[in-house]
Amino acid sequence: MKTLVIANQKGGVGKTSTLVHLAFDFAERGLKVAVIDLDTQGNASFTLGVHKSEIAASSLFTDVAEFDLAPIDNIAVIAADGRLADLEKLALEDAATAFRASIATIAAQGFDVCLIDTAPSLGNAMASALLAADFVASPIELEAYALQGIKKMNSTIAAIKKANAKLQFLGMIPSKVDGRNPRHTRHLAELLAAYPALIMPTPIGYRSSIADALASHCPVWEIRKTSARAATKEVRAMTQHIHDKMEIA
Repeated sequence: MKTLVIANQKGGVGKTSTLVHLAFDFAERGLKVAVIDLDTQGNASFTLGVHKSEIAASSLFTDVAEFDLAPIDNIAVIAADGRLADLEKLALEDAATAFRASIATIAAQGFDVCLIDTAPSLGNAMASALLAADFVASPIELEAYALQGIKKMNSTIAAIKKANAKLQFLGMIPSKVDGRNPRHTRHLAELLAAYPALIMPTPIGYRSSIADALASHCPVWEIRKTSARAATKEVRAMTQHIHDKMEIA
């Protein structure tokens, strides 16, 4: 099983949209997908609600007995719960050790991929996820703080890699891009110049059809409106790129 964390220490950048569409896309490929929602807002849990298990995300950080995770249409969701807010009371070493054991339990049940959504802060949940993961990807918005966000995320990943050498940074996904906005065009060019190897070549436009899809509990390619066509093309390119980078069989 390969584990991918979607993370950014800035909120509202498209993390959940990225994760949800990866889950739908991978499941359609016939992969068995586990989704762990570590964001107390629970947006991924909402959109993927039909796939929810009885397991609470907070329980993955405690010494719990073996658990069974049964997918529905190839997706099984471990939903966010209120007790995630209490994780900061734990020592990081204890939380990370328990979480790694939980990931091993999921892997032993034959899942191909585990996708983890995180809150926009480097707390015990995100740190534990990164310590257990194989890959991390970070959606970003093309605003003035984007460059600072990349530097902050790079520093975080560099620190984590000292304890988890297998962690690979797949890069930043330009999200909510307005191609008619000169500021977005300028910032994307600046980011590509500064970090040519870290910006994914699959930007996602600012499109209402993606929000419609999340609210409707479905991928954007199931939204029946003209604006969804361009969004579908962009999202499919992104999921294909990440699938290839993860070298999923």
